[in-house]
Parts: sequence; C-alpha cells; structure tokens
Amino acid sequence: MAMTEPTAIFSIRDEKDMEIRQIVLQVYSALEEKGYNPVNQLVGYILSEDPTYITTYKNARALIRRVDRDDFLQALVRNYVKQQP
Repeated sequence: MAMTEPTAIFSIRDEKDMEIRQIVLQVYSALEEKGYNPVNQLVGYILSEDPTYITTYKNARALIRRVDRDDFLQALVRNYVKQQP
C-alpha cells in the first residue's frame, strides 16, 4: 500500500486575507510615496468609505475599492489578534 501525504488544510479566508494584505501594502506604499500619512488616510477611508482619502497614484484608489470594507476590517482584527503575545 502506498504512503499517502497528509491532507493540506486550505482556507479561503486565509487566501482572501492575503489578497487584502497585498492590496493594502500597495496602497500604503503609494500613499507614502506621495507624502501622505498612510495610516491616517487608510483610517479615514475605512471610517467613511470615501475613496478620496486614497490617492489615484499607482492606481491605489481603484485597488482599495476592490476590497469590501467589512472584509478589510475583519482581516485587520484577525491579524491584530494573531500578533498579540
């Protein structure tokens, strides 16, 4: 009988969180390059969902609008809790 490999556990949520992370990192970088405070701008966007908080530089505004605000907040909380000792 052949040895089988253990089943890999795959989570769609993990994949979604990674996609959100990549988008936020790109947007953060674009905001920083344009001289904005990325944290303040992203918080403003999250609270208001007003896309004008995000620059159009490097297509950042279009990128951030691909992320659902609720998914973004859930990913932030999940990752924040994971990072705590």
